[in-house]
Amino acid sequence: MSRHTFLAFDLGAESGRAVIGVLSDQKIETRETHRFANIPARIGGHTYWDVLRLWNDMKHAVPLAQVESGGSLTSIGVDTWGVDFALLDRDGELVGNPHHYRDVRTEGVMERLLTEVPKEEVYSRTGIQFMRINTLYQLYSMVLDKSPALDSAEKFLMMPDLFHYFLSGSTKSEFTDATTTQFYNPIKRDWDFDLLRRLKIPTHFLPEIIGPGTVLGKMSSELASELSVSREISIVAPACHDTASAVAAAPLRSGRSAYISSGTWSLIGAEVEKPVMSKKSLSYDFTNEGGVFGTFRLLHNVQGMWLLQECRRVWTSMGRDLSYEELTKLASESRRFVAQIDPDHPRFIAPSNMEDEIMGYLEDTKQNKPKDEGELARIIFESLALKYRMVIEQLEDLTGLKFNQINVVGGGSRNWLLNQLTADFTGLHVVAGPVEATSIGNILMQAVAAGLLGSHDDVRSVVRNSSELQEYEPNPSAEIDDAYKQFVALVERRGKPTRGA
Repeated sequence: MSRHTFLAFDLGAESGRAVIGVLSDQKIETRETHRFANIPARIGGHTYWDVLRLWNDMKHAVPLAQVESGGSLTSIGVDTWGVDFALLDRDGELVGNPHHYRDVRTEGVMERLLTEVPKEEVYSRTGIQFMRINTLYQLYSMVLDKSPALDSAEKFLMMPDLFHYFLSGSTKSEFTDATTTQFYNPIKRDWDFDLLRRLKIPTHFLPEIIGPGTVLGKMSSELASELSVSREISIVAPACHDTASAVAAAPLRSGRSAYISSGTWSLIGAEVEKPVMSKKSLSYDFTNEGGVFGTFRLLHNVQGMWLLQECRRVWTSMGRDLSYEELTKLASESRRFVAQIDPDHPRFIAPSNMEDEIMGYLEDTKQNKPKDEGELARIIFESLALKYRMVIEQLEDLTGLKFNQINVVGGGSRNWLLNQLTADFTGLHVVAGPVEATSIGNILMQAVAAGLLGSHDDVRSVVRNSSELQEYEPNPSAEIDDAYKQFVALVERRGKPTRGA
């Protein structure tokens, strides 16, 4: 019975993890070997990712994984969040610190860009949801500011590509993450050079795009020597966008299964063979991001646990340190339907105090305010579940499918209350897990690169063989339907279409 060991780096908005995966007898076993904080740095009013600190933590993890694997580590792959990037100069050195997607530099930039290129044209070229955090607006902000970094840059790398460069020297761009930029053209299957040139965004530094499950090469000899590890370890581009890795490992049971990748963001969608780039999908603000094995992920990004994460950060700074488990328990015991928020309202993107922002929103919309942390957490969970219902209905409208199940993967799949509310509010059967879908998907795409798995069915078969899943049956009610009508009206006040177009 052959055993193959892989190392996945899964970098999220709050923390990074090094996860060892052992594939044996069509089952995958994973264990976390190192976890480290991902703490953005604020300097001069701007927010940056501390990539060198992340890199030091990653280097610390590699020898640990080599030892734990008994010296037989097959490969290493990295997945991260999307949209953010780094620039390298002609010597291969970083040109400044990579900005955080919530940085203020993109405020108003999307609106400015859309006066140059109409929204409908941008969407017909890219099929990507309009969010001010997208790479397109980050680069355009640099054009507007006449940033000298654009003049000195010789290579553009998305965040996972940057760490693969540090590991191997490769300067390729992986497909699933490249699609999050909003300047990848899925029809031409390449960067949209014409769009970028019209906006005076340089194109000379854009790398070759490669598919998920591609071997980039061996670990650089210099790094292997520094870390005292084998020089035969392969560096593999898995599905480098963390959601793509999570969906790759989602054990969807049929074409009528939707998914929610639940974490800082909630990404709600379905797998499709071709991108959906219609007027209706534009009106719903759906995105077509790259998937594995030639698929696309038709989905909508919803601000997810970010809302509670930021409230918890505020409460902790005030000495009210409540764990997520405690907040979930308090929410489960709190009053139902006190109020509702639109999770995607622009005021919740990057407030300095999320609790105050939510209270201000409730005051502006003339709703009741929560009495304590439990009630506020309940408002967040209920509002997320209501938004999930709205997005699922839109997804059905776009695909012509009638879904019978939602597969929730990622860290948010641990939240039993949100899972039950999702089942209740959508009226669909919910399957939660695997929790570690992102790292599992990363590892199994490395196994594909190694020739050990050959298809998506193979990948998902391994996941089903290896995972304990939690299932939730829906409990619909008239009270929920009334709450949903109120929620739809709340969203429509912001001018977003909810059904039909």
